Amino acid sequence: MEGLVDLHCHYIPAIDDGVRTHDEGVALCQALKRFGYATVTATPHIRSAMFPNNRADLEQRFERFSEQARESSDMPELLLGAEHFCDDAFWELWNRGEALPYSGGKAALIELPVDQLPLRLGDRCFRMQVRGVRPVLAHPERYAPLFGSTAPIERLLEMGVLPLLDVMALAGKYGRKPQQAAERMLEEDAYYAACSDCHRPADVEVVAEAVERLVELVGDEQALLLLRDHPRAILRGEVDR
Repeated sequence: MEGLVDLHCHYIPAIDDGVRTHDEGVALCQALKRFGYATVTATPHIRSAMFPNNRADLEQRFERFSEQARESSDMPELLLGAEHFCDDAFWELWNRGEALPYSGGKAALIELPVDQLPLRLGDRCFRMQVRGVRPVLAHPERYAPLFGSTAPIERLLEMGVLPLLDVMALAGKYGRKPQQAAERMLEEDAYYAACSDCHRPADVEVVAEAVERLVELVGDEQALLLLRDHPRAILRGEVDR
């Protein structure tokens, strides 16, 4: 596969639970390029108390990493977004215009607590869309309320929130329940796109295994929609759902 677009990766060094050094970040991006990713988006965590990053600092760190990374060969196109944890602090950031959407400003990645869905999540996602930003839901297969059924987020799907598969779930990286949930949601055609969510260069081997499994489950054409065409559509604001 070629021309893939990754909307979820942690290659900016020493900023969250992703890579620790510049060289490790470059190695991660190069490994993804060799696998077939033409574009890789950094999505560092913004999560109060755990990863209290802010937009201005992330943009500076991204520019610094990107400028130095250009000196290395075999690099993909590098873009920036953030993985926003949906707590009250995030909604305050959002209301102040200090959240960090994907490049282009058409969509933003959000992450939920693993044990329960936040109250008023639907209303807040609606407000994001009113302001022209499509919510992209990170790794729904890893949330306990969705292990047995997709029903808890059906309203979000109807509103146009876009579920983003962490493809490594298909290789069992996060355990059996997330793997089963991912397979079920693929069968239901719930996902709009898929990503790597790589945190280390070694993760790319798992991504390769997982993409093979993805092709087994949905076929080449659908896999390319999830890994290439639909991620590109999200960045361009050309979503057909």
